[in-house]
Amino acid sequence: MRWYEVRKKSLRIVLYAVVLMGTLGVIRWISAYATVMVETEFEKNRICLIIDPGHGGIDGGTSSHSGVLESTINLQIALCLEDLSHLLGFQTVMTRKEDTSIYTQGETIAQKKVSDLKERVKIANGAQNGLLVSIHQNYYPDDRYSGAQVFYGKGEGSEEIAKRLQSALVKTLNIGSKRKCKAGSGIYLMEHTDCPAILIECGFLSNQKEANQLQDKIYQKILCKVIIATISCYINGVDREVLR
Repeated sequence: MRWYEVRKKSLRIVLYAVVLMGTLGVIRWISAYATVMVETEFEKNRICLIIDPGHGGIDGGTSSHSGVLESTINLQIALCLEDLSHLLGFQTVMTRKEDTSIYTQGETIAQKKVSDLKERVKIANGAQNGLLVSIHQNYYPDDRYSGAQVFYGKGEGSEEIAKRLQSALVKTLNIGSKRKCKAGSGIYLMEHTDCPAILIECGFLSNQKEANQLQDKIYQKILCKVIIATISCYINGVDREVLR
């Protein structure tokens, strides 16, 4: 149920009560009750974005030629996305807000990485009305490759969001790119998250030009605007592509 449908339903209940009771005192009481009811229903039914900056702590992910870690760029982009999400009224949950891993068990680095992934899945699956957005950076030995790519999970709506976002990224930041979104087969987060989920490889750190862009605050903000605008249009049933 969308928030405006909740509001309409709540207002109908208020009007029926006024017709039946009709006193000024009751009307005032109902008005106050309606405000609380609408806010409660709105909070209960609105989407919660789970923003996941990939890697962190013991796991820096890949890195640029100059040694900038993927985990650092992931966190910068995720924090920017969180700020923009709040401006649009989204609830958010961050899997991490610092350069840390979130594992809870394990002795070896490999065991800790597995635990870390399981904790991220646990956070995503534990959120009410959740939608997971995982932020990553790509790498390939051949530095000619560039461009963002979106992967999607098994949750309802994941593929549609990924298709819209891939198209929007190509039309704004990666003009001329032939990349298509893909199913997240073999990606632990995408295979084990029940809610709608996408994983965004924002670009290639192996491509020096793109690595420089991905570290630029203005570029990061434009990227986040495209991401959150696409998600917002999908959630609100706006059937149009997001352009810069």
